[in-house]
Amino acid sequence: KVVIAYTDKPNSNTGTVVVGTVTGTSISFGSPVVFYQNGVPSWTKVVFDSNSNKVVIVYRDGAGGGVGKAIVGTVSGDSISFGTPTQFESGNVGYVSATFDSNSNKVVISYQDGGNSNYGTAVVCTVSGTSISFGTPVVYYSGSTLFQDMTFDTVNNKVVVAYHTSSPSNSGRAVVGTVSGTSISFGTVVVFNADSSNDIGATFDTNENKVVIGYKDGANSSRGTAMVGTVSGTSITFGAKQVY
Repeated sequence: KVVIAYTDKPNSNTGTVVVGTVTGTSISFGSPVVFYQNGVPSWTKVVFDSNSNKVVIVYRDGAGGGVGKAIVGTVSGDSISFGTPTQFESGNVGYVSATFDSNSNKVVISYQDGGNSNYGTAVVCTVSGTSISFGTPVVYYSGSTLFQDMTFDTVNNKVVVAYHTSSPSNSGRAVVGTVSGTSISFGTVVVFNADSSNDIGATFDTNENKVVIGYKDGANSSRGTAMVGTVSGTSITFGAKQVY
C-alpha cells in the first residue's frame, strides 16, 4: 500500500491520511482518515517502520505552540487507524524530516529546534504497538538549519542528513549518523554546496549503493541540481553537481 498524508483545506485544514492501492499502472484510494484536528499541521513526513509494519507520521503541531509530534498508524485494507500523538520536542520545530533505520529498527527524526537557536537536531524513536517513544535529542549542527531531509544507507547502515545552513554562511551540508540503541552520534559535517541550497531532498540508490541529494542551487539561478554522495565510515564525499 501507499500512504499519503496531507493538509485537507476544505475540511478545516485537518491533517489527513489516505491509503492507496497500486494495480498495474493505476492507483485507487480508500476513504481519508483524519489524524490531526486542532489546526494546520506542517512539515508533515511519513515513514514506514518495516520491523513493526507500522506507519509513522511526524509533524509540527501548529495549534500546540509548534511542538514536534509523532503518531503511529496501522494500515488495514484500504484504511488506516492511529494511536495517540506523542510529543518528541517541546520547543517550536521546523523543517521536520524522518527516515527508518532498518539495521537498528528505529525511526530517526531530524528537525530545526526553535527552542535551541534553530540548531539541527535529531532524535531516535522506538515503535511498540501503536505507541512511540523517544531517546534524548542530539544536536548535529550548532547553527541555524533549514530544508532538512534524510535517508538511510542500507549498505553502510548509516543515516544521512542533508540541510541548508544560514550560519555562519549559506551552504548545503550533510552529516552521517550512527544509531545505537535509542541514541545517535554524528561524524564530521561536510559541505556539498558552498552557496544557498534550498528545498533539499535525499534518497538512497540501492542499485549503485549511493546517496543522492537534490536541491535548488541559489548560486546558479535556483536551478534544480543533484549530487551523488558516497558514505565511508562516519563521513560522506560527493561527486560533481549535475543540473537536472
